[in-house]
Amino acid sequence: MKNKIDVNYSLYLVTDRGILNGRDLKEAVEEAILGGVTLVQLREKAASTLEFYNTALRVKAVTDKYNIPLIINDRLDIALAVDAAGLHVGQDDMPAHIARKILGPDRILGVSTANLKEALKAQEDGADYIGVGAMFPTISKSDTRDVTLDELKRIKESIKIPVVAIGGINQNNVKQIIELGADGAAVISAILGRKDIKQAALELKKKLNGDS
Repeated sequence: MKNKIDVNYSLYLVTDRGILNGRDLKEAVEEAILGGVTLVQLREKAASTLEFYNTALRVKAVTDKYNIPLIINDRLDIALAVDAAGLHVGQDDMPAHIARKILGPDRILGVSTANLKEALKAQEDGADYIGVGAMFPTISKSDTRDVTLDELKRIKESIKIPVVAIGGINQNNVKQIIELGADGAAVISAILGRKDIKQAALELKKKLNGDS
């Protein structure tokens, strides 16, 4: 599947229904895509399996409409069940090399990392990209590990697969990430926490493209 989709990691949306204040997730994702989001990760830590599955089907209808890859967080079964473009796993989730074996070669596999050792291991285990963070203080996740800008730079210089920075990234600091060579920025509240989701994505996209 990754061979059929031109994967662009530049503006990577990670979902969190908790910060939508009752707004519809499917509509929010569509607004974000219209604003320039290039990749969507569906993250549903509190949902039941059935709820996660049904939500994934609804969101995938939107991502398919715009030919945007849908990545499922953690749940390999959901990723396979809805025929998602790929899976993202953390350090405490299913081991990346096992996930790769089950996913096969044609789906995208992402791995969360916080240091060079984990980044190198993820690459060795078959990851297509890594998420690195948390780069800045964030309220979206409580189990983050801090990563310095120097460590991000060291990781980027040491591995061959794309590096996506995550954690507290917004319109004010995203340029720092890109200047250090990151291939993309993963955001949650900087898009979904804003009243005008499409405009928030557009603003980030401009920063990523080097516009002031």
